[in-house]
Amino acid sequence: MARFLLIAAASGIGQATTEILRKAGHSVFLTARNHDVITPDAILDATDFEATEAVFAQAGEIDGVVNFAGSLLLRSAHTVNKAQYQSVIDASLTTAFSVVRAAGKTMTGKGGSVVLISSAAAREGLANHEAIAAAKAGVEGLARSAAATYGGYNLRFNVVAPGLTETPLTAAITGSETSRKYSENMHALGRIGKAEEPARAVAFLLDPQNSWITGQVFGVDGGLSCVRPKQKA
Repeated sequence: MARFLLIAAASGIGQATTEILRKAGHSVFLTARNHDVITPDAILDATDFEATEAVFAQAGEIDGVVNFAGSLLLRSAHTVNKAQYQSVIDASLTTAFSVVRAAGKTMTGKGGSVVLISSAAAREGLANHEAIAAAKAGVEGLARSAAATYGGYNLRFNVVAPGLTETPLTAAITGSETSRKYSENMHALGRIGKAEEPARAVAFLLDPQNSWITGQVFGVDGGLSCVRPKQKA
Protein backbone atom coordinates (compact mmCIF):
# COMPACT_ATOMS: atom_id res chain seq x y z
CA MET A 1 0.00 0.00 0.00
CA ALA A 2 1.06 3.60 -0.58
CA ARG A 3 1.72 6.48 1.81
CA PHE A 4 0.38 9.98 1.19
CA LEU A 5 0.80 13.44 2.69
CA LEU A 6 -2.42 15.48 2.88
CA ILE A 7 -1.95 19.22 3.41
CA ALA A 8 -4.90 21.08 5.00
CA ALA A 9 -6.68 17.77 5.51
CA ALA A 10 -9.35 19.37 7.72
CA SER A 11 -11.15 20.70 4.63
CA GLY A 12 -14.35 18.95 3.60
CA ILE A 13 -12.75 17.36 0.54
CA GLY A 14 -9.62 16.62 2.58
CA GLN A 15 -11.60 14.67 5.15
CA ALA A 16 -13.43 12.74 2.43
CA THR A 17 -10.13 11.91 0.72
CA THR A 18 -8.63 10.73 4.01
CA GLU A 19 -11.53 8.30 4.48
CA ILE A 20 -11.26 6.97 0.92
CA LEU A 21 -7.50 6.42 1.17
CA ARG A 22 -7.70 4.73 4.56
CA LYS A 23 -10.50 2.42 3.40
CA ALA A 24 -8.26 1.40 0.49
CA GLY A 25 -5.55 0.44 2.98
CA HIS A 26 -3.21 3.38 2.33
CA SER A 27 -1.27 5.25 5.01
CA VAL A 28 -1.85 8.99 5.39
CA PHE A 29 0.04 11.78 7.15
CA LEU A 30 -2.28 14.70 7.86
CA THR A 31 -1.59 18.38 8.42
CA ALA A 32 -3.92 21.18 9.51
CA ARG A 33 -3.54 24.72 10.79
CA ASN A 34 -4.97 23.72 14.18
CA HIS A 35 -6.75 20.93 16.07
CA ASP A 36 -10.26 22.38 15.68
CA VAL A 37 -11.65 19.90 13.13
CA ILE A 38 -9.28 16.91 13.01
CA THR A 39 -6.33 15.62 15.00
CA PRO A 40 -3.48 16.15 12.53
CA ASP A 41 -0.07 14.53 12.57
CA ALA A 42 1.46 18.01 12.21
CA ILE A 43 0.34 21.62 12.52
CA LEU A 44 1.22 23.55 9.36
CA ASP A 45 0.69 26.93 7.77
CA ALA A 46 1.56 25.89 4.22
CA THR A 47 2.33 29.46 3.16
CA ASP A 48 5.59 28.96 5.11
CA PHE A 49 8.01 27.38 2.63
CA GLU A 50 10.47 26.09 5.21
CA ALA A 51 7.74 24.67 7.44
CA THR A 52 6.19 22.87 4.48
CA GLU A 53 9.54 21.36 3.54
CA ALA A 54 10.00 20.23 7.14
CA VAL A 55 6.62 18.47 7.11
CA PHE A 56 7.65 16.53 4.00
CA ALA A 57 10.68 15.30 5.94
CA GLN A 58 8.51 14.48 8.94
CA ALA A 59 6.08 12.47 6.82
CA GLY A 60 8.90 10.24 5.59
CA GLU A 61 8.98 8.51 2.22
CA ILE A 62 5.69 9.26 0.45
CA ASP A 63 4.11 8.24 -2.83
CA GLY A 64 2.08 11.40 -3.21
CA VAL A 65 0.90 14.67 -1.72
CA VAL A 66 -2.20 16.79 -2.13
CA ASN A 67 -2.79 20.39 -1.09
CA PHE A 68 -6.36 21.13 0.03
CA ALA A 69 -5.66 24.64 1.35
CA GLY A 70 -7.90 27.36 0.01
CA SER A 71 -10.49 30.01 0.74
CA LEU A 72 -13.63 31.49 -0.75
CA LEU A 73 -14.27 35.17 -1.41
CA LEU A 74 -17.22 36.02 -3.63
CA ARG A 75 -16.93 39.74 -4.26
CA SER A 76 -16.45 41.86 -7.35
CA ALA A 77 -12.91 43.12 -7.88
CA HIS A 78 -13.63 46.76 -7.03
CA THR A 79 -14.94 45.81 -3.58
CA VAL A 80 -11.88 43.73 -2.61
CA ASN A 81 -9.08 45.41 -0.68
CA LYS A 82 -5.40 44.45 -0.86
CA ALA A 83 -5.47 42.42 2.36
CA GLN A 84 -8.47 40.39 1.20
CA TYR A 85 -6.91 39.77 -2.18
CA GLN A 86 -3.61 38.71 -0.66
CA SER A 87 -5.38 36.36 1.73
CA VAL A 88 -7.06 34.55 -1.17
CA ILE A 89 -3.81 34.33 -3.14
CA ASP A 90 -1.93 33.03 -0.12
CA ALA A 91 -4.55 30.43 0.79
CA SER A 92 -4.74 28.85 -2.67
CA LEU A 93 -1.72 29.81 -4.78
CA THR A 94 1.06 30.41 -2.26
CA THR A 95 0.31 27.17 -0.45
CA ALA A 96 0.25 25.31 -3.77
CA PHE A 97 3.62 26.76 -4.74
CA SER A 98 4.99 25.88 -1.31
CA VAL A 99 3.91 22.25 -1.79
CA VAL A 100 5.31 22.08 -5.34
CA ARG A 101 8.59 23.55 -4.10
CA ALA A 102 8.88 21.01 -1.30
CA ALA A 103 7.97 18.14 -3.63
CA GLY A 104 10.64 19.25 -6.09
CA LYS A 105 13.20 19.23 -3.30
CA THR A 106 12.26 15.91 -1.72
CA MET A 107 10.42 13.64 -4.19
CA THR A 108 12.63 13.62 -7.29
CA GLY A 109 14.52 10.51 -6.19
CA LYS A 110 11.52 8.18 -6.17
CA GLY A 111 8.95 10.24 -8.04
CA GLY A 112 5.28 10.26 -7.18
CA SER A 113 2.10 12.26 -7.54
CA VAL A 114 1.30 15.84 -6.55
CA VAL A 115 -2.35 16.89 -6.67
CA LEU A 116 -3.50 20.49 -6.37
CA ILE A 117 -7.03 21.84 -6.03
CA SER A 118 -8.45 24.44 -8.40
CA SER A 119 -12.04 25.46 -9.18
CA ALA A 120 -14.40 25.57 -12.12
CA ALA A 121 -14.13 29.36 -11.69
CA ALA A 122 -10.61 29.23 -13.15
CA ARG A 123 -12.04 28.09 -16.50
CA GLU A 124 -15.56 29.53 -16.60
CA GLY A 125 -16.12 33.25 -16.12
CA LEU A 126 -18.31 33.57 -13.03
CA ALA A 127 -19.42 36.92 -11.66
CA ASN A 128 -17.87 38.05 -8.37
CA HIS A 129 -15.16 35.37 -8.50
CA GLU A 130 -12.24 37.56 -9.60
CA ALA A 131 -9.93 36.93 -6.65
CA ILE A 132 -10.53 33.19 -6.39
CA ALA A 133 -10.42 32.82 -10.20
CA ALA A 134 -7.03 34.54 -10.29
CA ALA A 135 -5.66 32.31 -7.55
CA LYS A 136 -6.99 29.06 -8.99
CA ALA A 137 -5.94 29.86 -12.55
CA GLY A 138 -2.47 30.34 -11.11
CA VAL A 139 -2.68 26.90 -9.51
CA GLU A 140 -3.48 25.32 -12.87
CA GLY A 141 -0.61 27.09 -14.63
CA LEU A 142 1.73 26.11 -11.80
CA ALA A 143 0.81 22.44 -12.14
CA ARG A 144 1.39 22.39 -15.89
CA SER A 145 4.78 24.05 -15.59
CA ALA A 146 5.86 21.75 -12.75
CA ALA A 147 4.70 18.73 -14.77
CA ALA A 148 7.09 19.80 -17.53
CA THR A 149 9.96 20.55 -15.15
CA TYR A 150 9.82 17.35 -13.12
CA GLY A 151 8.46 14.80 -15.60
CA GLY A 152 11.93 13.34 -16.11
CA TYR A 153 11.99 12.45 -12.41
CA ASN A 154 8.68 10.56 -12.66
CA LEU A 155 7.15 13.28 -10.49
CA ARG A 156 3.63 14.01 -11.71
CA PHE A 157 1.47 17.10 -11.18
CA ASN A 158 -2.28 17.21 -11.72
CA VAL A 159 -5.23 19.33 -10.61
CA VAL A 160 -8.78 18.57 -9.51
CA ALA A 161 -11.16 21.46 -10.23
CA PRO A 162 -14.54 21.07 -8.52
CA GLY A 163 -17.71 22.99 -9.13
CA LEU A 164 -19.74 24.11 -6.15
CA THR A 165 -19.35 21.34 -3.59
CA GLU A 166 -21.13 20.96 -0.28
CA THR A 167 -18.47 21.54 2.38
CA PRO A 168 -18.13 23.72 5.48
CA LEU A 169 -16.34 26.32 3.31
CA THR A 170 -19.38 26.74 1.06
CA ALA A 171 -22.02 26.59 3.81
CA ALA A 172 -23.03 30.23 3.32
CA ILE A 173 -24.06 29.39 -0.25
CA THR A 174 -25.43 25.88 0.16
CA GLY A 175 -27.27 26.79 3.37
CA SER A 176 -29.39 29.42 1.62
CA GLU A 177 -32.31 27.93 -0.32
CA THR A 178 -32.22 30.74 -2.89
CA SER A 179 -28.45 30.59 -3.46
CA ARG A 180 -28.44 26.81 -3.53
CA LYS A 181 -31.22 26.61 -6.12
CA TYR A 182 -29.51 29.21 -8.31
CA SER A 183 -26.24 27.28 -8.11
CA GLU A 184 -27.90 23.95 -8.86
CA ASN A 185 -29.40 25.42 -12.03
CA MET A 186 -25.92 26.50 -13.21
CA HIS A 187 -24.72 22.88 -13.22
CA ALA A 188 -25.85 20.75 -16.16
CA LEU A 189 -26.50 17.80 -13.84
CA GLY A 190 -28.86 19.93 -11.80
CA ARG A 191 -27.19 19.61 -8.42
CA ILE A 192 -24.11 20.66 -6.48
CA GLY A 193 -21.34 18.25 -5.65
CA LYS A 194 -20.70 16.09 -2.62
CA ALA A 195 -17.26 16.18 -1.00
CA GLU A 196 -16.56 12.55 -1.80
CA GLU A 197 -16.93 13.19 -5.55
CA PRO A 198 -13.83 15.39 -6.06
CA ALA A 199 -12.18 13.33 -3.31
CA ARG A 200 -12.44 10.21 -5.48
CA ALA A 201 -10.71 12.08 -8.31
CA VAL A 202 -7.92 13.11 -5.92
CA ALA A 203 -7.49 9.51 -4.77
CA PHE A 204 -7.38 8.35 -8.41
CA LEU A 205 -4.61 10.81 -9.27
CA LEU A 206 -2.62 9.94 -6.15
CA ASP A 207 -2.74 6.22 -6.82
CA PRO A 208 0.61 4.93 -8.17
CA GLN A 209 -1.32 2.64 -10.53
CA ASN A 210 -2.37 5.74 -12.50
CA SER A 211 1.18 6.82 -13.19
CA TRP A 212 0.86 7.94 -16.83
CA ILE A 213 -1.16 11.07 -16.10
CA THR A 214 0.50 14.45 -15.63
CA GLY A 215 -0.17 18.10 -16.39
CA GLN A 216 -3.94 17.57 -16.42
CA VAL A 217 -6.87 19.46 -14.90
CA PHE A 218 -9.74 17.14 -13.97
CA GLY A 219 -13.05 19.00 -13.85
CA VAL A 220 -15.34 17.39 -11.27
CA ASP A 221 -18.02 20.03 -11.58
CA GLY A 222 -21.33 18.68 -12.85
CA GLY A 223 -20.57 20.27 -16.22
CA LEU A 224 -20.26 23.81 -14.83
CA SER A 225 -17.02 24.67 -16.63
CA CYS A 226 -17.96 23.43 -20.09
CA VAL A 227 -21.68 22.72 -20.47
CA ARG A 228 -24.56 25.19 -20.67
CA PRO A 229 -27.71 23.49 -19.35
CA LYS A 230 -31.14 24.01 -20.85
CA GLN A 231 -32.97 26.90 -19.28
CA LYS A 232 -36.01 25.82 -17.31
CA ALA A 233 -39.28 27.48 -18.20
